Amino acid sequence: MLAETTKPRFFYGYIVVAAVSVVMLAVSGAGQTFGIFFKPLLVEFGWTRASTAGAQSVRSVLYGILVIVTGRVNDRFGPRLITTAAGFFLGLGYFLMSHLQNSWQLYLYYGVVIAVGSSGEMVPLVSTVTRWFVKRRGLMTGIVLSAAGLSQTIIPLLVSRILVAYDWRQSYVIVALIALVPTIVAAQFLRRDPAQMGQSPYGAGKVEAGRVISDAKGLSFREAIHTWQLWQLCVVVATSSFGVGVIQVHIVAYATDLGMSVTSGANILAFIGGLGIAGRIIMGSAADRIDTKLALIIACILQAGALFLVIGAKEAWVLYLFGAIFGFGFGGFLPVHSLIVAELFGLSSHGVIYGLTMLSVTIGLGIGSFLAGKIFDIMGSYSLAFLLSAVAMVIGLISALLLRPTVKQREASDS
Repeated sequence: MLAETTKPRFFYGYIVVAAVSVVMLAVSGAGQTFGIFFKPLLVEFGWTRASTAGAQSVRSVLYGILVIVTGRVNDRFGPRLITTAAGFFLGLGYFLMSHLQNSWQLYLYYGVVIAVGSSGEMVPLVSTVTRWFVKRRGLMTGIVLSAAGLSQTIIPLLVSRILVAYDWRQSYVIVALIALVPTIVAAQFLRRDPAQMGQSPYGAGKVEAGRVISDAKGLSFREAIHTWQLWQLCVVVATSSFGVGVIQVHIVAYATDLGMSVTSGANILAFIGGLGIAGRIIMGSAADRIDTKLALIIACILQAGALFLVIGAKEAWVLYLFGAIFGFGFGGFLPVHSLIVAELFGLSSHGVIYGLTMLSVTIGLGIGSFLAGKIFDIMGSYSLAFLLSAVAMVIGLISALLLRPTVKQREASDS
């Protein structure tokens, strides 16, 4: 009697990708709405731009510290509990923002509560997808990050229109619901790695030797922090994020300062997010085929060029051209960031190492958003802030060009 042919089970990694994408759709766009609420808060309370943007800076730095913790927890226990808690804190934080009365509350609600919620999103989820895939890792990372980009395109536009129909307090309640419900539901489908479902990573053993260090040869967190490659990578991501912090918080205000409507400013922000979707998928997929470092360098070049372009820009078409180049460049940077962490340091401590590099991201974001506000308060112009962003990105590009493999990566390539 012939043995029955066992049909391969459906690969659960695709469910993980779908669940992560839902969370990204719900949460990432909400995180981009601070720039939309920026001017309504200034009008309501009469705060300076620097002090108001400072809440974003506090959120960024605290987020960067917390993602090291959530990355470590995810390495050990997985993302389901982390992401469920993230949904709760995000919903709570945005709801509390609707009851804002004082500046200290702005720093507590946005800078602390929302930071706690946000720390359970990007690092644990992207690290989880990285564990599920070997082959197509770049593509799958690009897909889930493109969901974040889609969210950053849709939700700011949606919120800008909600602000036309409702006041900013009611709008924050709607944002709270958007962040809360889908996140908690989708989190229940997440699993840390294929072993929890009795499966193996997709494409395990089929990747070109030396592209990625195996778990057995991966660096521990202690080993990684003693390599200069980790700190060099931190320079790359921090300088990239400096410009992103300037743009995310201030580009809408800059557009309205030029006489454009709030909706037009939101359209530019959404345009950046839209082109970021293409960057995430194209560059993520390309990183599966070309050298990851080359993909990183290309992303840095695009961001630097765009930031030089926006200096002194006065016309809408220039801002849209800037948005196209910057959005594609930064969008492409995001999946490559996770991939190069995996390639340099392996997967055994990917979450916590990735989390440490994200601390550099948030420091860059925080300094950029606050410093741009301070520069405007003093000079009445964002030109110097844009110039500093461009120069910082050039420094990041040089650091990326000088990046070399770790000792263990070279050993993996030689074995």
